[in-house]
Amino acid sequence: MPNIKSAKKRVIVSEKKNLQNRMYKSALHTQIRKYNAALEAGDKEAASAIYRDTVKKIDQGVAKGIIHKNNAARKKSQFTKALAKLA
Repeated sequence: MPNIKSAKKRVIVSEKKNLQNRMYKSALHTQIRKYNAALEAGDKEAASAIYRDTVKKIDQGVAKGIIHKNNAARKKSQFTKALAKLA
């Protein structure tokens, strides 16, 4: 355990940020699962509506530093191809 006041604060702040990051990453994974489920169901309208939300979540994840921008670009590309293939 830290003894210095600033080190104690850093522990508290880093735990809080870790929790926020895990919550956001979990929400992102949930959104991706919803999109994949819509694709497997074959529902083009639902999939395209969920696609917009999923891409938005991915972009927010990049802005928050949750995922790398190249990872996000790859995911968005895969999702776009999968949606086009459904048509």
